[in-house]
Amino acid sequence: MSEDDQTGDPGSPRARGMAKMQEVYGFSVDPDQIEGPYVDATVDHLFGAVWTREALDIRDRRLMTIGVLAALNQPQLVEIQFRSALERGELTEEQVRETVLHLTHYIGWPLSTDINAVAEKVIAQRRRAGS
Repeated sequence: MSEDDQTGDPGSPRARGMAKMQEVYGFSVDPDQIEGPYVDATVDHLFGAVWTREALDIRDRRLMTIGVLAALNQPQLVEIQFRSALERGELTEEQVRETVLHLTHYIGWPLSTDINAVAEKVIAQRRRAGS
């Protein structure tokens, strides 16, 4: 257990982080089950302190995250974002495609081809699954 969560307090950064990660992605990880401080920081700080701030909602944060990940050429992480956004009803299929088109003009065609491919992959998978 992290130092911030030794009491098991449901209001602790660890508890808030795990709950927010579950809300954002539909899954969470337990840092106590993974060696090293990386997952601790991800859950306790990124999700427990940053994603829980009230000034921006999850959709806003997700769109910014998609933009950064696209610019960094991280299509596998963008795929997780698109899938979660569609599952949570934060974006429609049309909005996912529009996001790709918009980003293309900022990150360039070479990077956007992979982002478009994962967008279409997620959309096709959802349609096959009947979502």
